[in-house]
Amino acid sequence: MTLPNKLTLARIFLIPIMVVIYYIPWFKENVIFLNISWLYFILFIIFAIGSLTDLLDGKIARKYNLITTFGKFADPLADKLLTFTALAMLMLNPVNVFATFKDTYLNIVPMWSFIIILIRELMVSGIRMVAASNGKVIAAAKLGKIKTATTMFAIIICFFSEAHNIIAIIGFILILISTLLTIISGIEYFWKNKDIILESI
Repeated sequence: MTLPNKLTLARIFLIPIMVVIYYIPWFKENVIFLNISWLYFILFIIFAIGSLTDLLDGKIARKYNLITTFGKFADPLADKLLTFTALAMLMLNPVNVFATFKDTYLNIVPMWSFIIILIRELMVSGIRMVAASNGKVIAAAKLGKIKTATTMFAIIICFFSEAHNIIAIIGFILILISTLLTIISGIEYFWKNKDIILESI
């Protein structure tokens, strides 16, 4: 097995570790510093490691010509699994950004945002599978890469949202920007590949 594929698998194996930690009450109930729970701190570390392996495996594969069929399939899948696991945990264990303003509560990762991102990624993956079955490879668009980078950065900020309301609000705004980019990049993706979509109807 090539090194890039090992890094991809390592990223996938980080996900069950995140899930186990999420369900241990001690991590939620205890603070490490600046009011940040052990849960969010450890999730940040794991997510950061996963993001680093994502950066490395692609570079290594291209530099040393280690691109494989497994890597083409597993690498984007690992990215999506890691990202959605982190978003789901932020959504299910929310920091209420405006909880101090009367009775107004706004979760830092709203469910509607999570659903929009999920639907877009599933539809894009479906189109790529159809294209691959016809021997076509759809490269990631620039806007899609910006969307991915924004989402990852937003998740990292959100893991520090317990420290201060300002950080929580910044994280919430970044999630909104990420959601908007998800919609725009999704429309762009479908438009550029409409021939493939229409052909498969």
